[in-house]
Amino acid sequence: MEIFHLNEDIKVMYVTAASFPEGIETAHRKLHDVVAFDEKRRYFGLSKPNGKSIVYKAAAEELNPGEAQILGFESFTIQKGDFISEYISDFMSDISLIGKTFEKLLSDSHIDPNGYCLEMYIDNKDVRCMVPLKSFE
Repeated sequence: MEIFHLNEDIKVMYVTAASFPEGIETAHRKLHDVVAFDEKRRYFGLSKPNGKSIVYKAAAEELNPGEAQILGFESFTIQKGDFISEYISDFMSDISLIGKTFEKLLSDSHIDPNGYCLEMYIDNKDVRCMVPLKSFE
């Protein structure tokens, strides 16, 4: 595990999965059907508990102001700051590594209890799993 610093807020547009974890792939597909792959754009997965279930959102960075609204998506701002994180190479060879990594990250006593799990996709095979740390400001 390592500390990863996100230097800027990132506004994203997203598709909410119908279920977790079964609906994750479909949510990403729906997002990418409208938002074509672009090397300038960053892609994410966000998840957070909601009662006994987990809400998952497949997200893409907005490149232009108002892009989410124009395309018919909801938007969210990923807040800059420090995250506890772990980098996974070739996650597609074992998708369960993402869940196992978040279990480990969520056990850290320094995480923000109001935070969320954040997947930052580096490319089609690598991902950085992150959970925000408590702010001490």
